[in-house]
Amino acid sequence: MAGAEMVMDDAAASLDVPEGRGRGPLIYRQSAWTRVTHWIWAVCLVFLLLTGLQIFNAHPTLYVGQQSGFEFDNAVLRIGAQAENGVARGFTEVFGHRFETTGLLGVSGSAERPQLRAFPAAVTIPSYQDLATGRVVHFFFGWIFVATLFAWFLASLVNGHLRRDILPTGDDLRRLPRDIADHARLRFDHGRSYTVLQKLAYGGVFFILFPLVVATGLAMSPGLDAAWPVLLDVLGGRQTARTLHFLAMALLLLFFVVHLAMVLAAGPFNELRSMITGWYRAGPGVVPEAGDRP
Repeated sequence: MAGAEMVMDDAAASLDVPEGRGRGPLIYRQSAWTRVTHWIWAVCLVFLLLTGLQIFNAHPTLYVGQQSGFEFDNAVLRIGAQAENGVARGFTEVFGHRFETTGLLGVSGSAERPQLRAFPAAVTIPSYQDLATGRVVHFFFGWIFVATLFAWFLASLVNGHLRRDILPTGDDLRRLPRDIADHARLRFDHGRSYTVLQKLAYGGVFFILFPLVVATGLAMSPGLDAAWPVLLDVLGGRQTARTLHFLAMALLLLFFVVHLAMVLAAGPFNELRSMITGWYRAGPGVVPEAGDRP
């Protein structure tokens, strides 16, 4: 049995880090708090995104300011459909510049049964147009998201994860040009702590995008607006809050895509193992500490 385990460990180790980087010690890199909150956020963001697109479809236009309507010219994004020679054509309008997006946005589905909706059924929850259900599911996962963010912040403050792994130091910032060059060449540092680019990316998500998503979401609630009217003043109005909410979610989606690409490039087995079990195969030269597996 011991021999079989060694063979399996060697086979798995070949997927730990890119070829040519060598093998280092197996270290305990991710705490249980980090791992649990990571996967809760992943689930919440998927449902928030897909139900958010359902809600957006009910009025597929974004504005800047406090009000919207026919007498205002403050739209920054509009997705819709128009008839051309008896055929529905989808369009997306950004700051007054119109682009045809038939088959993707505005009009999707087959030519025989076109769907006249901003985002197609494949990327909304529910797939059919149902604003009420979309809002219920959106708010449910939204509050789970907020509670998880609060729990993560307290745990990270107590166990040092925030100071150690998220907030960049002066030395980290001085290494930023080299870290950018290494990432451009797909050369990754399999160390005990995050690189400066990772710290800046995660810090931007945790302290800018996540709070912005929560604040703008709250600002769209009439009840909370009545209790905290200053929130709308800070964000520039309810319509601006809705636009910022949409933009923040788009940036989170971009982060998610880049994050997955970096996981695949850096060694998917090793990265996934660290976020499931906490154990991470470091690169050569990393010195094991108390609690690490030899």
